[in-house]
Amino acid sequence: MRILYLLFAVILLLFQAAPGSSDPLFADTAECKSQGNFCRVGACPPTFTVSGSCHGGLLKCCAK
Repeated sequence: MRILYLLFAVILLLFQAAPGSSDPLFADTAECKSQGNFCRVGACPPTFTVSGSCHGGLLKCCAK
């Protein structure tokens, strides 16, 4: 029974991740988010304009 507690602790340590520690998959997405913008699948909301692309051109980067 004690081995379960140890195993649980080891599994938690293995799958622990710090936010922001991984490299971004797409450079255009990182650039969009670093400028304070956001990515969207469809058209940008009415008060926003398209300022680029995200996820390799699949999404639109919306800016105020």
